[in-house]
Amino acid sequence: MKQQIKQRAAGRNRQEGVAGIGTRAVWAGENIEPWERTTQVPVAFSVSYGYDDLDEWADVALGKTRGHIYGRNTNPTVAAFEEKIRLLEGAKAATSFASGMAAISNTLFTLLSPGDRVVSVKDTYGGTNKIFIEFLPRFGIEVSLCDTADHGAIEAAIGEGCKVLYLESPTNPTVKVVDIARLAAAGHRQGSVVVVDNTFATPINQQPLDLGADLVIHSATKFLGGHADALGGVVCGPADLVARIYHFREITGACLEPMSAYLLLRGMKTLDLRIARQNESAMKIARFLESHPKVERVFYPGLESHQSHEIARKQMSGFGGVLSFAIRGGFDAVKSFLPRLNYAHLAANLGAVETVAGPPATTSHVESTKQEREAAGIPEALIRYSVGIEDADDLIADLRNALEATASKSSTRAGTRKRVRK
Repeated sequence: MKQQIKQRAAGRNRQEGVAGIGTRAVWAGENIEPWERTTQVPVAFSVSYGYDDLDEWADVALGKTRGHIYGRNTNPTVAAFEEKIRLLEGAKAATSFASGMAAISNTLFTLLSPGDRVVSVKDTYGGTNKIFIEFLPRFGIEVSLCDTADHGAIEAAIGEGCKVLYLESPTNPTVKVVDIARLAAAGHRQGSVVVVDNTFATPINQQPLDLGADLVIHSATKFLGGHADALGGVVCGPADLVARIYHFREITGACLEPMSAYLLLRGMKTLDLRIARQNESAMKIARFLESHPKVERVFYPGLESHQSHEIARKQMSGFGGVLSFAIRGGFDAVKSFLPRLNYAHLAANLGAVETVAGPPATTSHVESTKQEREAAGIPEALIRYSVGIEDADDLIADLRNALEATASKSSTRAGTRKRVRK
């Protein structure tokens, strides 16, 4: 048994050094101590872990020896998930959470104290935006939210003082892209901790730590898990920063439960394959929508028309599986169009193997008011479209049919109104 453990430890070291990201997605974190010769990471449902030797127990409790004592702190299945994403992001440490918002909120409350100042962008995910505009100010923390596309304004805000620079790229739902390397350098000149939400890009398409970020965050619920069946969040980065965030989480209790960790682990094995398919399909769909006369505007960083296309080309290896678009006719047209899609769940989620669609008012910014969405630069009639792994041609045909049916209905209504006015 000891020899097996040594061999598996050697395997961990090999994975960290030379394996490609697709190989790491399958194998990373899975070389745990063997349980009855399992080839898959088992689900450890035990709340506590027993020790006959009190000295050994104390060493584990104090972190001197590897092991587990209580499920709110650590768990073998959860540890395997953390190790997999740690290796995919090229980080020194990782700690997990019950959801993506738990990861974001725990990180911000760990790093910020009354009197500190955080700089971010206006159109972050709705839950994150709520923390900035509603919760942090209550604790005496100053928040500066800048136009996402105005890097000069962001740098100026950083220059006025910045304890934490919080970036999201691409943003949810307008898929804007910020120059992480440029802004991280500006943050570090002011001594800021630079945090990047990498949920939309995933480590397959973007490596924020290599671009200068200190911490990278994921809502693992989305692309990492990929099957819309498990909530989770994770933060990766230097051991000292992650240890501080872990300590906050172990006391506040927003721990990832083992069954979700298992489902996320299983989903991540196909991450490289899924993202490659979603990148390719999203690009085809974005080009189709951009050419359609009933579509007003398409937001996708892979398009040459996207305002951040050159930045995306520079820092991303793929443009992601999420796009957004506006159709002619406003929100009434959106309400007519979405139910006509046959190959899309109308739901508040993204990153799944099935396509998912919906407006910000019921998805990314459901917690926000119409005025708050407007202030964040998010059109009310925008449609967020998370591309699944279906055949791209089928999705395009589905979109075309729904657009034509919506246009026909709008034309009929317009004609009826015209006749009434006569």
